[in-house]
Amino acid sequence: MNTPVPSFRALGVPDDLSAVLERAGIVSPFDIQVAAIPDALAGRDVLARAPTGSGKTLAFGLPLVAQVGRGTTRKPRALVLSPTRELAEQIRRELEPLAAARGRNVLAVYGGVGMNPQRSALNRGVDVLVARRGRGDLDRELGVVGEVELGAHVDLGGEDNLLA
Repeated sequence: MNTPVPSFRALGVPDDLSAVLERAGIVSPFDIQVAAIPDALAGRDVLARAPTGSGKTLAFGLPLVAQVGRGTTRKPRALVLSPTRELAEQIRRELEPLAAARGRNVLAVYGGVGMNPQRSALNRGVDVLVARRGRGDLDRELGVVGEVELGAHVDLGGEDNLLA
């Protein structure tokens, strides 16, 4: 007996975000999304583990974008930590169309690129900041104040030592 897979709307994902997913051809949530999204939307802490390619980014990203407020100068409203710059960029690319549907923006910061463009973007106001661990001290290097509305949303991306 197969259990029907619920839609993103049935999980509580707002219509505007569900529409963005549908336009991208994403119509059925993966198991990790079914397990995590309703609790995250309800404001509960969620800790989940799933293999690469299982949908973790949307599992935390949809509730984050659905709830995030507007950032102000140097005060992003949500923080996503990533173990690599490549994953930080992937997360930014995946969250950007969802955030745009809500009139929000996403910025990825990481080393190996100039800090001035990152600092300028933060000065304009960033709603969701995706940071690579190792970007250094965000306060010292980029002037980011540590008040984050939605707490730290962490994507371990397979690195168990990220929080060590």
